[in-house]
Formats: sequence, structure tokens, C-alpha cells
Amino acid sequence: MRELVEAVLAGTRDPEVTGVQVREVAALAATVPDVLGADGYLFGTPANFGYMSGALKHFFDTVYYPCLGTVAGRPFGLWVHGSDDTAGAVRSVLKLTGGMGLEQVAAPLELSGAPDAAAREAGYELGGTLAASLMA
Repeated sequence: MRELVEAVLAGTRDPEVTGVQVREVAALAATVPDVLGADGYLFGTPANFGYMSGALKHFFDTVYYPCLGTVAGRPFGLWVHGSDDTAGAVRSVLKLTGGMGLEQVAAPLELSGAPDAAAREAGYELGGTLAASLMA
């Protein structure tokens, strides 16, 4: 997961992206003020037993209702890494982000197995796409 996080964050720092500040906040550390203070979101999770990680689920449990109606229309991107099945994790995150009214800027990045160069490039593109959507 760390390799993918680094690739996604590198994409947000692409030289063509200007005027965008990025903060990395772990799911268990993220708070309602973090969500309300952000203009867009990148969510990443391992697929655990066909579902998002417990940490990301806890994040959504914590921020969903306090942020409902306030963050609608803000862009987000998602990547999910699993051994073999990522569909359930993707579906669960998309259900929650849809309920919050967040706008998906790219198709979810679903990865299985060890990250290779193509996976890192796809992560870079995801980060760059979200960051570019936020440029003033």
C-alpha cells in the first residue's frame, strides 16, 4: 500500500499541477475538520475480505453524518489493492462517497498482487487527475 500511496501523492505534485496543497492524513487520524477543510479527497484502501479496511470504514463512520450536505460536489479519487478481489471494497466506498455527494474524477483504480511499474503509473495518474481538477 505504501508504494501506491507514494505514487498517488507523486501524481498530485506533477510539475503541471499548480496551486494545489496536499495533506496526507491516515484514515484513523482524519477528523471532521480535516474533511470540511479539504477541497478534494483521495481514498486508498486494501481490500480485506472483500471490503474496505477497518480503518477506512471507521473514517467514514466518523465523518459521514457530520459532513453530509456540506461536501457535496467535491472531487475524489479511489484506489483499492487486494490479493484477488477488490470489487466489494470499491462498491462499499462508492456507496458512501455517493451518499455524501462527492464527485468521482476518475474510475477507481483496482490493483491485485504486488505493485509493478504500470500500477505505480496508474496511481500517479489518479493523483494527478484529482489535483488537476482542483487547480484554480
